[in-house]
Amino acid sequence: MKINTLLFDLDGTLINTNELIIESFLHTLNSYYPGQYKRENVLPFIGPTLYDTFGSIDPDRMEEMVKAYRKFNHEQHDLLVTEYDTVFETIKTLKENGFKLGIVTTKIRDTVNMGLKLTKLDQFFDVVVTLDDVENAKPHPEPVLKALAQLGSSPEEAIMVGDNHHDVGAGKNAGTKTAGVAWSIKGRDYISSYNPDYLLEKMSDLLPIVGVE
Repeated sequence: MKINTLLFDLDGTLINTNELIIESFLHTLNSYYPGQYKRENVLPFIGPTLYDTFGSIDPDRMEEMVKAYRKFNHEQHDLLVTEYDTVFETIKTLKENGFKLGIVTTKIRDTVNMGLKLTKLDQFFDVVVTLDDVENAKPHPEPVLKALAQLGSSPEEAIMVGDNHHDVGAGKNAGTKTAGVAWSIKGRDYISSYNPDYLLEKMSDLLPIVGVE
């Protein structure tokens, strides 16, 4: 079946929020556990929900840690967020060629809107499924299936694109094709170890995959 629908993770896939996320974790954790966390310690926290991460560290203070993280993250957002190479042109080309486009993210809607607006990508997406919209976050299939339902697409017509095993897992669990991005902060080998159907070196590699010259 021909691919007509593309679903994208946001952070680490379309926009480079890595520095923002790392700084937000370090700021939050160092205010609770001074000197205990370094940059390399927070890399595993990129991908899961904030509740999963802070809940595993301190369930009793999880809510206040999430609040502290989000406050810093929002304040620093526009200073630290950039866009990945060829992303804007690729998404624009896909839209112009009639593809249905959606975002499936574990972030809350406010932060998602900030990132899309900053990079001017907000004009291209028909559907945005955030953590606010689902009971179960990726890798559960619910967010992907919800986006597909809103777009009127079947899993067989879609590719889920992301930088983390949650993205590849959610796509596989929902029955879509999957594409991993080699610019994942965790490394090319990390994402390829989850066996996505495609591995993108840059976002424009998607175009020939879906038949756009």
